[in-house]
Amino acid sequence: MQRIVLNEMSYFGAGSRTVLPEEIKRRGYTSVLLVSDKDLVRFGIVEKITSLLEEAGIKYRLFTEIKQNPTVTNVQDGLAVMKECGADVIVALGGGSAIDTAKAIGIISNNPDFSDVVSLEGVAGTTKKSMPIIALPTTAGTAAEVTINYVITDEKNAKKMVCVDPKDIPVLAIVDAELMSSMPKGLTAATGMDALTHAIEGYITLGAWDLTNMFHLEAIKMIARYLPLAVADGSNMEAREKMALAQYVAGMGFSNVGLGLVHGMAHPLGAMFDIPHGVANALLLPYVMQYNMESSMEKYADIAVAMGVDVQSLSLREKAQAAVDAVRKLAIEVNIPQKLSMLGVDKTALPALAKAALVDVCTPGNPRKVELSDIQALYEQAF
Repeated sequence: MQRIVLNEMSYFGAGSRTVLPEEIKRRGYTSVLLVSDKDLVRFGIVEKITSLLEEAGIKYRLFTEIKQNPTVTNVQDGLAVMKECGADVIVALGGGSAIDTAKAIGIISNNPDFSDVVSLEGVAGTTKKSMPIIALPTTAGTAAEVTINYVITDEKNAKKMVCVDPKDIPVLAIVDAELMSSMPKGLTAATGMDALTHAIEGYITLGAWDLTNMFHLEAIKMIARYLPLAVADGSNMEAREKMALAQYVAGMGFSNVGLGLVHGMAHPLGAMFDIPHGVANALLLPYVMQYNMESSMEKYADIAVAMGVDVQSLSLREKAQAAVDAVRKLAIEVNIPQKLSMLGVDKTALPALAKAALVDVCTPGNPRKVELSDIQALYEQAF
């Protein structure tokens, strides 16, 4: 038996954010906690939403105290603001950091037994749905608006907690590519490669099945075609819209079947060295793909085709290797760092990183069984 969980409703298209006040009123909400981050205030993106709320006479309180790898403290601070303002809906505007923080705030608001935040790790035993969340992504990568997952950093233990809860999924997603147009090249590249990692890991993970395979292959195809265009010219709205859709489609898949070792290894890098999640995934993806190749050759051949490689004259092994090479070529094309040493990682931390990755919730989904020594060797290759 298979299960698929998606959010209730989504809007797509440039300018679709204008439906927000109508949807808030239609659903009977009266007061908004707007969760975002300071960079989006600085770039003028938050104003695109607050102006809509103000014009519609909808009360709101803005909360922006969020790190790029959101922490337990960020969530607890957001909960305090929620209690002060008495909001009845959360509007999450941002990338995974803002939307993940909103999910934790929303879940705890209706399940106060989990107010320590750390008890939400894994599959938590919550009993009530999150308070309503409306998500407006500003990056084309995490697909947090359509997933049942969120990631919070336990700063005391330098650990990223992956939380999985169908009750946290937003009631509404508004995927407006105009909100993504201010993303700088580096963030466009990193979040786009994050989406590619979701699609590839979701396609080869142990839980993959026919429906999610369709999502993931289409996402790979779109990302391979449109990510370089979006990075080269941020004003290319066709590329922005296609990337916004591709990352959403990938999220429809991986949220329901899980991921693998790339994410298992990326999470400790974010927790210990505050490396942006998309950058960590993008850097590690080719190394882990090479490690997994023997276990997934036929699927790798599919990935090569989706990446646009001409495979007609190639053997199965050559097709599989072509998939790895195509991913590495794309990462280089969009200027993703290729070595952990370039990101300030301390080599002496590799054993600790490996231990954390081995027990990460994503690692068991990897198609090839992995041992501690394997993970450390991969970190060393990537260093």
